Amino acid sequence: MTHHPITKIEPSALATPTDLSSNATSDVAAALTALLADVFALYLKTKNFHWHMSGPNFRDYHLMLDEQGEQIFAITDDIAERARKIGGTTLRSIGQISRLQRLLDNDAEFVTPDDMLAELRDDNEQLVSILREVHVLASDYDDSATTSLIENWIDQAERRTWFLFEATRR
Repeated sequence: MTHHPITKIEPSALATPTDLSSNATSDVAAALTALLADVFALYLKTKNFHWHMSGPNFRDYHLMLDEQGEQIFAITDDIAERARKIGGTTLRSIGQISRLQRLLDNDAEFVTPDDMLAELRDDNEQLVSILREVHVLASDYDDSATTSLIENWIDQAERRTWFLFEATRR
């Protein structure tokens, strides 16, 4: 096997035009990259629970988690592209996701349906908190495009939280 040398790309080679300050670009792109790691972690956990759902409410829960997984995955490209649009960089590997994610994985062999839904509810609540923190940061730098995107993502995460809460209400 022939190994090709990896060409090191200087950060300035990936810079894109923006009127945001270099501090704004650096800070907001870093926050978006960490957010993206959390979103990928939540996506995979949601799909994990979707694939391993069981029990009398299987169909309803399976379909709900599939829908939620699609919604979560749908924002990944927007997050990464926003970091790039402002001149930053973003995720490059699964390893980077695992180093940056704040939402915890669940590798348990069996999780009850109620525990799955409760864990996803809590994770979506935590994601809302993270989104609000990134919103404040972007707002402090007058990055209205990022704050606008985040407002929609907050609404989506709150809706997922609500559905998961109602599904676990006894």
